[in-house]
Amino acid sequence: RVPVLILSFFQHALNSGVRRYHVAPVLCQRAKVAMSHFEPNEYINYEKLEKNINIVRKRLDRPLTLSEKIVYGHLDDPAKQEIERGKTYLRLRPDRVAMQDATAQMAMLQFISSGLPKVAVPSTIHCDHLIEAQSGGEKDLQRAKDINKEVYNFLSTAGAKYGVGFWKPGSGIIHQIILENYSYPGVMLIGTDSHTPNGGGLGGICIGVGGADAVDVMAGIPWELKCPKVIGVKLTGKLSGWTSPKDVILKVAGILTVKGGTGAIIEYHGPGVDSISCTGMATICNMGAEIGATTSIFPYNERMKKYLGKTGRADIAALADEFKQHLVPDSGCQYDQVIEINLSELKPHINGPFTPDLAHPVSDIGAVAEKEGWPVDIRVGLIGSCTNSSYEDMGRSAAVAKQALAHGLKCKSKFTITPGSEQIRATIERDGYAKVLRDVGGLVLANACGPCIGQWDRKDIKKGEKNTIVTSYNRNFTGRNDANPETHAFVTSPEIVTALSIAGTLKFNPETDYLTGADGKKFKLEAPDADELPKLEFDPGQDTYQYPPKDGSGQHVDVSPTSQRLQLLEPFDKWDGKDLEDMLILIKVKGKCTTDHISAAGPWLKFRGHLDNISNNLLIGAINIENGKANSVRNALTQEFGPVPDTARYYKKMGVKWAVVGDENYGEGSSREHAALEPRHLGGRVIITKSFARIHETNLKKQGLLPLTFADPADYNKIHPVDKLSIVGLKDFAPGKPLKCIIKHPNGSQETIMLNHTFNESQIEWFRAGSALNRMKELQQKSS
Repeated sequence: RVPVLILSFFQHALNSGVRRYHVAPVLCQRAKVAMSHFEPNEYINYEKLEKNINIVRKRLDRPLTLSEKIVYGHLDDPAKQEIERGKTYLRLRPDRVAMQDATAQMAMLQFISSGLPKVAVPSTIHCDHLIEAQSGGEKDLQRAKDINKEVYNFLSTAGAKYGVGFWKPGSGIIHQIILENYSYPGVMLIGTDSHTPNGGGLGGICIGVGGADAVDVMAGIPWELKCPKVIGVKLTGKLSGWTSPKDVILKVAGILTVKGGTGAIIEYHGPGVDSISCTGMATICNMGAEIGATTSIFPYNERMKKYLGKTGRADIAALADEFKQHLVPDSGCQYDQVIEINLSELKPHINGPFTPDLAHPVSDIGAVAEKEGWPVDIRVGLIGSCTNSSYEDMGRSAAVAKQALAHGLKCKSKFTITPGSEQIRATIERDGYAKVLRDVGGLVLANACGPCIGQWDRKDIKKGEKNTIVTSYNRNFTGRNDANPETHAFVTSPEIVTALSIAGTLKFNPETDYLTGADGKKFKLEAPDADELPKLEFDPGQDTYQYPPKDGSGQHVDVSPTSQRLQLLEPFDKWDGKDLEDMLILIKVKGKCTTDHISAAGPWLKFRGHLDNISNNLLIGAINIENGKANSVRNALTQEFGPVPDTARYYKKMGVKWAVVGDENYGEGSSREHAALEPRHLGGRVIITKSFARIHETNLKKQGLLPLTFADPADYNKIHPVDKLSIVGLKDFAPGKPLKCIIKHPNGSQETIMLNHTFNESQIEWFRAGSALNRMKELQQKSS
């Protein structure tokens, strides 16, 4: 590759009027930069991005936001694609795919079922979800390797056969690995995890999807996404003191709520952006998943360039500099909504419990907790996770811990540390951060999701015991971390978690309150300061990456027919061409129903590759409006109450179709496509709600279900759990055309309500074929 200085010389010559043909070959050669050093023959194609942007800009005749540039820059047909924010469906060509091990099982099983020989775009598998936190890093990792040997072997051999890179257990969390190795300014990456937007911290459009969407991209099929609206968050001022990047998204979550970003990309801009590190920007983008946003993004700047250089990608930064005009928003671009935050005035925040959008200043949380009856004593503080496990995060936490140690103090609460990657673990060990965090009472866990995803063998409380934990994680839904519905989980920055863990109480405000040292003297913690990147190079640690062979055709992928962890997929049945008549209601859900409620994680993660086994957790966390209980529904055929999955299986056995009725933002949270696969597998046909979270709605469509919304949300109250429902008008099913729902009450009366949908023509074909995968096979057969 041509060195940067030579490139600068030629660029200067070009700008000075030297004839273009003298420098074009050199610039062309310089532009040949690999997307990742793990894929030296897969190149960044900014020229195509630029060409597409220019086509669209000419068509729309207006300035473009950064989000629009990158999204429209990946259009399959930029000249003809209909573009209207919030309405039209875009056909896109993402650059790459990433999958974590829990979702990769089903994604790879679907890809195998497709019959294709190899993935069409660079793709990776990351083993991070199946490692349970118990004793500490090395022991927990070895235990996970033993317990999950069959699954890891499947993913490893499937990756080798189909051309997918494989990051072994212990590598780290998918989103940190992506930031370190795969994300870059202008990339479009889709990942089978809702926190894929983490990559927006490096200026990419990184979107969380279900496994079936990933299969489309891996199969080389244009991927569909409803044209996002764009919410601008203008940042002014400068971060300082105890205020961290995490506080930006905690504040935004409080403003927009868990559904305020649905159907939109959150685009940060303004002078305040430059006061945030690259990994800090990633933290903000990561937790954008909690407000329902399609993704979040920051414009390319010097902080990103610095991070790219430190992670061995200076060549990408140099290329991005050339194309920078396409990696920042146009002057005068218009946002659908604008929020302004002055970072100089922003205070440290803590959100929760039970929902990530319940925002409180740290200074207020003690009084609020006492008023609400929340436990103020903190049992456990947990730092790390895909949201906050960077070198800077660990450094700021260590800076707080050092002060406590200097005064003879350790954490009053239990304290755990989760490094985001093997590279972070090795580097904080080398630079002494890990020792400091251990000395203050911390336990360093494996490089994995651990307690954040519910992989926590917690022993310090009994289930049902009311208690409080504070974390630097992203999500704090009921029972998510430890399966205890009485655990009050709060989300904040790593340094605030560390300070609160030292104090042991929510009533401590590190900005104003004092601690008492071992010598009896009072002292106040100073605001932490730490390097955003290590002074030395990152220590890569152990080599944990498996390259796919050039030819994997001879590789054998073994799935035992008697396995309890893996199960080959059978195609779902096709639509019979008739209306869906007299469906029973499996459950009418009351209130919040996340994908954790629909398909729990934690101990159920081990069945992610076995559809029938994992279907035993279907909707076990959802609250039944009929009796106010979880996992207790009336069997309409026997009139007995029983578990939701058992009732669904009974209906399936009897050949009875069923529906679910839900509330607002149904399916928020994780990208978990099992929450769509399970109801389909057990005989479900329709999910009717007031509104859906984006990823879940798409997942339902992909599996041949009908996600429908009440034309009048008040009609939710017209349906009772004992009613029967008929969906009428499916023979004329068409985009934008409402469907009728006939509600039959037990007394013989009936009424009709209208239901809306967001299906386009191709998605209607998914329904008719039985699933998107079935439709893919139909098209393959026609083309062959």
